[in-house]
Amino acid sequence: MPTAPLTIGIEEEYQIIDPETRELTSYVQQLMNRGRVTLGDQLKQEFMQSQIEVGSHVCRNIEEARQEIIRLRRTVNSVAEEHGRVIAAAGTHPFSRWQDQKFSEGQRYDDLESTMQDAARRLLIFGMHVHIGFGKDRVAQELLIDVLNQLRYFLPHILALSTSSPFWHGRDTGMKSYRSLIFENLPRTGLPPVFNSFADYDRYVDTMAAVGSLGPKGTGKPSSGEGTKDATKIWWDARPHPNWGTLEVRVSDMCTTIDECMCIAALIQSIIAKLIKLRNQNMSWRIYPSHLISENKWRAVRYGIDGKLIDFGIEEEVPMRFLARELLELIDDVVDDLGTRKDAEYILKMVENGTSADRQTSTYRRALNEGKSQQDAMFAVVDNLVVETRRGWYEQG
Repeated sequence: MPTAPLTIGIEEEYQIIDPETRELTSYVQQLMNRGRVTLGDQLKQEFMQSQIEVGSHVCRNIEEARQEIIRLRRTVNSVAEEHGRVIAAAGTHPFSRWQDQKFSEGQRYDDLESTMQDAARRLLIFGMHVHIGFGKDRVAQELLIDVLNQLRYFLPHILALSTSSPFWHGRDTGMKSYRSLIFENLPRTGLPPVFNSFADYDRYVDTMAAVGSLGPKGTGKPSSGEGTKDATKIWWDARPHPNWGTLEVRVSDMCTTIDECMCIAALIQSIIAKLIKLRNQNMSWRIYPSHLISENKWRAVRYGIDGKLIDFGIEEEVPMRFLARELLELIDDVVDDLGTRKDAEYILKMVENGTSADRQTSTYRRALNEGKSQQDAMFAVVDNLVVETRRGWYEQG
């Protein structure tokens, strides 16, 4: 019977904040030099020098993943504080501007900037990626593709529950996930296509490589026949990871609190386990066309958990808060075996209290109603993000 180890790996992208100005600060290299003494290769720089990425070890279950995220957040923030900085977790910074950022050095980043121009320079955004282990053999790869095709339906639901980017350049955008709109300026982003097999997916990668879309040799420009096969330059909302044998779910905004992070990770692992269980019972989730799922993604971007997604089976709008509860019912028969029930049920807290995007806009509007200036209201948002990013690790030591 097809199965998978369903191990968990989590990548988080943090904002590096000056606590005095509340602005993003281009300080990644200093943190890398000090942080790698403790974290080694778990610490990575990103395209912008004002962001820093961590990657967990491979975790057997959600509790191991929680302890990893606690350790990583606490360690990176400790290093940042040694340099007079702090970290914050959200999909965008409330008011810092991309034009003011410095870019990291390295051939990959140079190629990204030269090829994508302002589409890349505007990537002042932060996400969370969840890897679920399948393995690298052919059976595992075929199972991964089958699950990926079905998982596409749930990506808008996952995004709606993770929204944390309502602000851009000091403006309330009216979106719950403005990060999603910025990221989709790049090619090979958004919902993944449906593939008939892993070989079908591999042919797509070969084609993109052959025409130079995945990393030409030396020039940074597409050039037929000169390309390299770097499938990590396919940035879909969910994708097979070419090196690790994982299904990488990338649709989420950066989760502000540890509890939100673990809830999203538990939900993703549990949905995948449920889809595998259905497959082993000769059943599957219906595979819907991308243009239908894209409508739901737009609704998640715009309204988050306050919106309505479309149930295409009955062709009706359904409140996302109701759908969140339905998700818990869907995964009820796998969460105990996985040990994810407690973390998955944190969805109910989100249903009651909203997501990070909701809290950010509430903080901003409350400050304005109290007579504070727009700048001070933005400062209040940043200060609260810093506090919430730390929540959940102090009691651990």
